[in-house]
Order: sequence, then structure tokens, then C-alpha cells
Amino acid sequence: MNRQFVADRPNELWVADITYVRTFSGWVYAAFVLDVYSRMIVGWQLSTRLYTDLALDALRMGIWRRERAGHDLAGLTHHSDRGVQYRAIRYTERLAECDAVASVGSRGDSYDNAMAEALNSLYKAELVRNRGPWASINDLEIATAEYVDWWNERRLHGELDQRPPAEVEADYWVICQPSLALSQTN
Repeated sequence: MNRQFVADRPNELWVADITYVRTFSGWVYAAFVLDVYSRMIVGWQLSTRLYTDLALDALRMGIWRRERAGHDLAGLTHHSDRGVQYRAIRYTERLAECDAVASVGSRGDSYDNAMAEALNSLYKAELVRNRGPWASINDLEIATAEYVDWWNERRLHGELDQRPPAEVEADYWVICQPSLALSQTN
């Protein structure tokens, strides 16, 4: 990817990463999958364990949401850091099942996954620090679901001309694939 976080359409490039949050019950790990075109969080998951299933469940959510909406993911590039969760056989097999291609950044260079790292920073600034401290994963999970809804549906993004991701994607589908846009409103 060479740090080029640019896409001409939804489902062309996704970025993924994991971050962590301290709760009174211990560490909670959060995995996110972000569509580069619209900045839409397509998948996410929380866990108290840092295993492949955390990242895989976030990916599965993204794939399920997109396929359920009638989107073809063939040709999607999925970019992440070199974390073991993203290089696991089960993870790469799931990408291959939907004809997506895995891309990983260079070793120890957070700039190679800067867009996903930026989402993690905003998540921590806008939700974790502003509304914490957190008692447990249960409290954080409810708040994260609300945050993702706000991020996707109402948060204005400067990179998107002060529009939310859902609006950017809706406009794309109306202009570029009217039949798909019509099926999504029914």
C-alpha cells in the first residue's frame, strides 16, 4: 500500500487494527475494520483476550454487513499491521473466501497502518477518555456499539467534507450503482 490510504469506491480498501482499554476488571481489547473510501467502521469486536478470534470476529462482521447489503467483496484489499491475529491461517482463509487480498505493513512501523491507528486514537479520545473509567467489558461494549453508530451515522468527518460515512456511501451507491442503492432502501 505504501501508506496510500486512498480508495475510489467502498469495499476497495479496508484497514484493520487492535487497541486496548483498561477497565476496573482488567484489559479489554478492541478490534476495528474501517472502509478507507467512506471511513465507515464496517466491523468491530471487543474481548478480554488478545486472540485471533477477536480480529476474525471484527472481519466477519464487516463481511457479513457488506454481503448482506448485496456488495461483492471480490478485489477488496484488507490492510493491517503484522500482528499475529492478522497473519493467522483462519484470518487469511476468511479473506480468501470472499476473494479479498491481504496486505500487511512493514515490521514495527505504525505509519504503514496510519489510518487504522488514527481510528484507534479517536476512539480512545472521543469515547474511552471522555466517558470512562469503565467497570468491565460489558459497559465498554455497549458504549462502543453506540460510538460506532454515532461514528458511522452522525459524526461529521473533515476528510469527507463534513459528512458522516453513511451519507458518503449512500451518495456513492445512488450515483454509481442505482439498482444497489434502491435495494438497500427496501
